[in-house]
Amino acid sequence: MHLEQVHLNHVALLLTGREPLVFLPGPFSNEAPTGKAHLKQCEQMTLTRRQKRLCRREPGLAETLRDSVRLSLLECRYQFRNERWNCSLDGRGSLLKRAFKETAFLLAVSSAALTHALAKACSSGRMERCTCDDSPGIQHREAWQWGVCGDNLKYSTKFLKKFLGQKKVSKDLRAQVDAQNINVGIRAVKSGLKTTCKCHGVSGSCAVRTCWKQLSPFHDTGRLLKYRYDTAVRVLSVTNAATGETELAGPRRHGQSLRTTDLVHLEDSPSFCRPSRYSPGTGGRSCAKDTSCQSLCCGRGYNTAVRLTSLSCHCQVRWCCHVECQTCVREEEVYTCKNT
Repeated sequence: MHLEQVHLNHVALLLTGREPLVFLPGPFSNEAPTGKAHLKQCEQMTLTRRQKRLCRREPGLAETLRDSVRLSLLECRYQFRNERWNCSLDGRGSLLKRAFKETAFLLAVSSAALTHALAKACSSGRMERCTCDDSPGIQHREAWQWGVCGDNLKYSTKFLKKFLGQKKVSKDLRAQVDAQNINVGIRAVKSGLKTTCKCHGVSGSCAVRTCWKQLSPFHDTGRLLKYRYDTAVRVLSVTNAATGETELAGPRRHGQSLRTTDLVHLEDSPSFCRPSRYSPGTGGRSCAKDTSCQSLCCGRGYNTAVRLTSLSCHCQVRWCCHVECQTCVREEEVYTCKNT
């Protein structure tokens, strides 16, 4: 399959939005590239000179970058499948130049996906310069033998900051906002890190127990980031009287100031109802009559059509292991938003 990917600039994978979208050529492979194949993959990506140098040094990095793009794109589409903005690639370049809530989510889910993919690549042995999580008491060779190699989140976050070139936060307001949202994505992955244990012993006596670190499924991270999006905070820049440094500030909620886990934005989002530079609008989108059509169609109403679907029915098991089914045809109503 071919996968859409954003232009990888100085923070890579949707992390600044200063560049237009591009496509990664060629299909994805489940196997790490051999020989010098990864060098070609690195050159095909739009990376900075420093990032290409890092990519060439690590044979597994190019495929990991591709995996993270796929992960972030699919999760974004899933989380916003019933929203007016559905993570469409149309208008993404213009969207990322602004500081909407949607921009904040894209930055967070992209950094989270890259963090997650790097940690998984380490534990699966796809990266040469990292290995299993260095939890005490687990030898890496033994861990792989038992199949309990921990996800190396420590290496992942350290490498990510090096790859993105994160340094001291800029005084520029937009740069501070982007940095906050990138870090929210990384923290979301960290919050899902759990300790999993496996027992060894006669008849499951658990005389010996091996434990390792394991990341939560990325759907869990996506769900958390969607919640952060729903509760995102509009911020402005203020000067800290004690240090003289500029910092982000938003309205105090429930007596709390801005938190490190808050997604932040600088401007209100457009409605996304009609085609614009930011999205293709909601015309023609499928919706659920009782739950989403009213909001998704922006009050324009919806069209109703009848669709015939075939499915297996009246199935019976024949001796010994054969199942015979009939084919039934079912009518179902389909609802799509009107264009005008």
